[in-house]
Amino acid sequence: MNTHKRFNHEKAISPILATLLLIVIAVAATVITYAWITTYMGSTTQQASFIPYKANVNFIDGSTKQIAIDIGNSGTAAGQIVKVYIGESPTTTQAYDTNPATITIEPNTVVSFTVNFDWQSKQTYYFKVVPSSGATLSFTEQAP
Repeated sequence: MNTHKRFNHEKAISPILATLLLIVIAVAATVITYAWITTYMGSTTQQASFIPYKANVNFIDGSTKQIAIDIGNSGTAAGQIVKVYIGESPTTTQAYDTNPATITIEPNTVVSFTVNFDWQSKQTYYFKVVPSSGATLSFTEQAP
């Protein structure tokens, strides 16, 4: 049996329509990829614009025990510290008021603030600094 005669009556898509269909598919894929990349890059750069880091922690033993905390910003935009949590384990941290109450950190600067906290000598404390945007900064320090 001759296969050429058998399929002779069926018409295929023309080469011009096939080429146009491939172009439309390629353009649609390019537009979708572009939209996804711009959305992803936009959210990534917004989160990375404020990057806090621990610069120093000092335990102050006076009439009121305090902890002086220095937090820096290695990002490209200013950010604010919303809360500071301190505890003897990562799961038992409690929120504490800071002095000053509003802490704004400009890019490439370090800001100092104090927290009234009755710390004990040789005890390890867990800190969690929560900014208004971006990732939470967690670290540990041992009292002298």
